[in-house]
Amino acid sequence: MRVAGIVPAAGRGERLGHLVPKALVNVGALPLVVHAVAALLRAGADPVVVAAPPEAVDEVRRRAPRAVVVPGGAHRWQSVRLALDAVPADVDAVLVHDAARPFTPDDVIARVIAALAAGAPAAIPAIPLADTVKRVDGYGAVVETIDRTTLRAIQTPQGFRRDVLANAHDTADAETLDVTDDAALVEAMGLDVLTVEGDPRGFKVTTPWDLAVAEMLWERGMG
Repeated sequence: MRVAGIVPAAGRGERLGHLVPKALVNVGALPLVVHAVAALLRAGADPVVVAAPPEAVDEVRRRAPRAVVVPGGAHRWQSVRLALDAVPADVDAVLVHDAARPFTPDDVIARVIAALAAGAPAAIPAIPLADTVKRVDGYGAVVETIDRTTLRAIQTPQGFRRDVLANAHDTADAETLDVTDDAALVEAMGLDVLTVEGDPRGFKVTTPWDLAVAEMLWERGMG
């Protein structure tokens, strides 16, 4: 099974408060996108395609020379689609990985690939929720407490059979495409999405607090 990687990295990352695109924010001496590309390469993904901010394509190519870099779109789904168009036709499966998850362990990626190799149309890493979850109304008042035992927080990389991911994008309407992950598009097709064991180290760097945690882990050799 030939596996390719996709890193949709065209977001601006305003919540991080940096002047450079989010993908180029450093953790340690390396930009977030370089950490993500390296993880996919270690897993055997070939090629790894990065959808970068159009104005930063040359810089991403310079910092991640082993990746294929294409201009991304205004929305995440557009960046995934543009990157998928750059994936060779003989690729069997695709891993879609957030650039903002610099420390995803290799064994998490291996579990996603193994699930695809075993026949799953899609596989995503997941971790149980530690916090109590409540649904609230528009005024912030609690409506109900939700049973968290069946809930999972989803990480990346999310793995898909290449034809499944392509069909999911081709058949989705504008409303369906406005989702936070590609697994939701596959779910909308009525196909099963298998969860595999994730890892807390696969957290997403979204806020300055997350970035500070990532820097601390890097300095302590835990990244």
